[in-house]
Amino acid sequence: MINVCFAGITGWTAPPIVAAIGAADDLTLTSGVSRSAAGQPLAAVTGLDSHGNVYACVAEALESAQVDVLVDFTSAAAVKGNVWAAVEAGVHVVVGSSGLTADDHEELDRLARDRGAGVIAAGNFSVMAAVLGRAAAMAAQHVGHWEILDYASDTKPDVPSGTARELAEALARVRRPETAVALPDLQGPVEARGTEVAGTRVHSVRLPSFVVSTEIVFGGPGERLVMRHDPGLTPDPYVAGTLLAVRKAADVAGLRRGLDCLLFTEPAPGQQAAAPGE
Repeated sequence: MINVCFAGITGWTAPPIVAAIGAADDLTLTSGVSRSAAGQPLAAVTGLDSHGNVYACVAEALESAQVDVLVDFTSAAAVKGNVWAAVEAGVHVVVGSSGLTADDHEELDRLARDRGAGVIAAGNFSVMAAVLGRAAAMAAQHVGHWEILDYASDTKPDVPSGTARELAEALARVRRPETAVALPDLQGPVEARGTEVAGTRVHSVRLPSFVVSTEIVFGGPGERLVMRHDPGLTPDPYVAGTLLAVRKAADVAGLRRGLDCLLFTEPAPGQQAAAPGE
């Protein structure tokens, strides 16, 4: 049985994932983390037949309940402290929150290897989003021009989204896109060309009705290839991928980025195969 602590238990993403954990034969929800619901029983917060409690912080939850895997769907402001607390304690982690930088991921990988913890971090735990990322990496082997459009709700404070950032960093392992006009040669505000993430121009749109949609546009002479993932208005797309990560986290050595590392047997373009035991 895998004992799970869910950080962000009162958040938008939590209900269907927590319900799926409760329905699984091999998983059990032992604790939750939420400042607004701290001190309440899990059963009262989730509506499930769970016997644990909700705590104000991850450190308190780890001290008070048996936890094998921490699932973090909190915020860019809280995720780093949560994840570091868990890994320091040797607890495996599934990170669904955005906000960690490339430097954070490098540091987290070193810490996780030192503590014997497995960490699976994905900007998006949707299986379809992972398929888009794999397809984009394949396309980048053959097409040299692309840009990313990052759509999210107008209330999302962090830009770009973790999904767009993760995609750009994955493509950088394949190649960097070509640019016809260098930024210093632009006429007009440079900001109009978006920001650069690992060599890719990323444009963040924040409007009502979006959740986290990701679009990558490849361009070539006389043709374009557009790949786009559009989730609906519920967190249901993230359930299957999150549970897969929870079940696989203990098998990972250090940090793994992206759900595709669990879905595909072959490494993505630009990535090496995992070493034995990883």
